Amino acid sequence: MDSMFVESLSVEPSLAEVDEWPFTVPCVAALARDGLTLRSPVTFLVGENGSGKSTMVEGIAEAFGLDARGGKAGRKYVNDRAKTPLGVALRLGLTREGIRMRGGPRTRKKGYFLRAETTFGFAEAISGLPGYWSEDLSAISHGEGFLTIFQSMFRDPGLYLMDEPEAALSFTSCLRLVALMHELGRDGAQVICATHSPILASTPDADIIEVGDFGFRRSRWSDLAIVDHWRRYLGEPGAYLRHFIESSTGD
Repeated sequence: MDSMFVESLSVEPSLAEVDEWPFTVPCVAALARDGLTLRSPVTFLVGENGSGKSTMVEGIAEAFGLDARGGKAGRKYVNDRAKTPLGVALRLGLTREGIRMRGGPRTRKKGYFLRAETTFGFAEAISGLPGYWSEDLSAISHGEGFLTIFQSMFRDPGLYLMDEPEAALSFTSCLRLVALMHELGRDGAQVICATHSPILASTPDADIIEVGDFGFRRSRWSDLAIVDHWRRYLGEPGAYLRHFIESSTGD
């Protein structure tokens, strides 16, 4: 049962300060110029640090009404900080399901924004509260904590946003997240994930959007720059490390 809540992204031209951040970031500039259609229940924004993928996911969260610091949809109290410039200017093309979700009662909103950099400060404060998880995340590893959040909060049809969730995950845990994202997309949820993990980006049937100095472009997994680099690195680490580690043999 494939479902979509957000089917396109665009930027209100009058609100895009083209000479200021984040509209100077190539992928955001391309979004402001051309917009972006989302084609699959699971979408990855893949790119290097600083490419703008996290900025785009944060903007989507703000435009949909999710707390930009992270957390579940429909929270009674969300942060009152000002939106980012992209969050203000971004316009979401919503499906009928998306309109109902965003405009319906708070208690019926389903979704979660997992932002790796803020997850544990937020999660430790709400562990055990009604509607969350019962486990004490401070008593387990970061990776186990992330998996606890996934298993507890990523279950119903809704909009799920993630910003570099691989930060705390082992290889095997990444594979478990791949299986969860695939299941969510198949069972009526929508997932949009910013990542630089070739493992997560290999989720079957996902739409992969590579971001970088070129703006953004759709890509096959096998054609991603990160996939090529990891293949080369695992085959011959020295070919990369020699550019970063000085030789100990001298001249």
